[in-house]
This record gives sequence, structure tokens and C-alpha cells, in this order.
Amino acid sequence: MSSELVPVPPRRPTPPRALVQYGDITLTEHELVTPSGTRPLAGTQLFVQDMSRTDRYTPGWAIALGVVLLVLFFWTIIGLGAIAFFFVKADRRSGFVQFTATNGSFTHQSFEPALPDGQAQLFEAQSRLNYGRGLIARAA
Repeated sequence: MSSELVPVPPRRPTPPRALVQYGDITLTEHELVTPSGTRPLAGTQLFVQDMSRTDRYTPGWAIALGVVLLVLFFWTIIGLGAIAFFFVKADRRSGFVQFTATNGSFTHQSFEPALPDGQAQLFEAQSRLNYGRGLIARAA
């Protein structure tokens, strides 16, 4: 009866779990991970900036409906009411929210597109940033 030892293959280390993410910036328990490289979490600073804008415009459907009603019912009360369609306004939000992570001379910026509900997106981004700052304080 031979007692041979069977070699056990080495276990691959599991990658650290991402705790919070800002675009392509990821924070784990001990590291700042970006496409530009990995840095220790201690000493990292995080910033967020709203780079979006909101434009007010008259939608095309309101212009078309106003013109059609004005042409069809020019001398009537409906024709005068058609002018109200030209005062209909809608908001359109464009741009992005910018996240910046720095650690010493290392800086990386990431962007998330602006969503239609700007206040909710900014509140959520600020909440994620505060969570990340808490992780950094714990790592220091």
C-alpha cells in the first residue's frame, strides 16, 4: 500500500469586493481601483461636481397643435385659445456628473451621464461619495 501525496492546486485569491463605484472608479476595502491603476485607499480624496444643465424649450407637438388650431379656427375663441399652446414649456437636462479621485500625485476622473431627475441623481451621487469618504477614513 503506497501512500502518495496528491498535490493540491493552489487556490486563486479572490479579488477584493467592490464596495462603491463612481463610473469607472471603484473602492474596495483597502484600495482605489481605476483603469489608470490601483492605489491604497488611505490618503485618497473624492470629489463630485454637477456638470449638467437644464434647457427650457417649447415642444414640437405644442407648436404643431397651436399652428393647426390657429389656422383652422382663426376667427373663433378656439383660435385665440390655440395661442396658449405656444406658452407650453418643457425641461431637457444634458451633461454629466463628474467624479474625481486623487491620491498624492495620482488623479483620475470619471463621468456619469445626467439623468432627467437632476436633484435625485445629485443626492444619490453625494450619498455614494459620503460612503466612500467613510471607507477612506476607516482605512487611514
